[in-house]
Parts: sequence; structure tokens; C-alpha cells
Amino acid sequence: MSRIDYPLDKIRAIAFDVDGVLSPSTIPLGADGIPTRMVNIKDGYALQLAVKLGYRIVIITGADTPNIRVRFNALGIKDIILKAAHKLPIFQQWMTTNGLTPEEVAFVGDDIPDMQCMLHAGLSVAPSDAAEDILDIARYISPCKGGYGVARDLLEQIIRAKGEWLHNEKAFGW
Repeated sequence: MSRIDYPLDKIRAIAFDVDGVLSPSTIPLGADGIPTRMVNIKDGYALQLAVKLGYRIVIITGADTPNIRVRFNALGIKDIILKAAHKLPIFQQWMTTNGLTPEEVAFVGDDIPDMQCMLHAGLSVAPSDAAEDILDIARYISPCKGGYGVARDLLEQIIRAKGEWLHNEKAFGW
């Protein structure tokens, strides 16, 4: 049973921020000054399964680190937008290009740059350690902190709501 008060069977697409959502808010810098992000394996499993099941997934981040593209491409995600200084126009264009209405899309964010997209999406989701202003507008607050299973929490609930969790041969492999 879902903990999310939203008709999850309507969701066809999910947009994710990276820092504070798919990786923790604290990011170590490498010796070269490039941020090194931690990733969550359970998030990765759920993301690649969602792609295999036909969900549209987009990464929209202000970050400009090539390893983000490498990580999410490896999971089958093709729509990865880096250096997104203003996310809403990018998000709206992505929705238009993919023939999506706001009711069909969830946006997962954790801080002020995500707020406009969260207000535009049908389902706004935040990790438990998101900024206070984001927690105030989120329709669903995951019990997970950013980088510690937020994507898995959301995607598993969506996929279960459609009866596809563990009921598809695609669920049992990478």
C-alpha cells in the first residue's frame, strides 16, 4: 500500500535533482577540486527498472560534473540536463517534448532551485532532510534523507501501484 496521497497510476515520468536527492547534500571535493558524489545502489536498481518498464526519467541538475552523466547513462537514463541554472523552463520543455501533462509527472527536489518545478509537477516529492521551504510544499516527504533511498522509495511505490513490482521478468536483473 502506498504512503503517497496521489493517484500513482497516473505517473508516467519522474524528474530528479541530484545533489541532496540522488546523492547526499554534503559532497567531498577531489584533489582536483571536482565534487565526488556518493550514489545509492537501491536507488540505482529502482531507476534502471523504471527505465526498463517504460517510465520517462530525467535528471535536471545545476551541477556540471561529467561523472553524473556517466552514472545515470549506465542506468539507461538518456535525459540528463547539467548546468540547469533555471530549472522550470527546462522541465516544461522536457514535458512538452515527451507529451506529458503535469498530472503525469513527479518532481523530486530538495532546495530552492527545485521549488518552481515541484509546484508545476502533479506530484512533488522531497527527501526528509530537504530545506524547510521545500518540505512546506512537498506533497510527499520521503522518510529517506537525500542520497539514502529517496528514488527507491518513490519508484517502488509507483511501480507497485501499477502492479509491476516483482511481477515482471525485468525486475530480476540489471
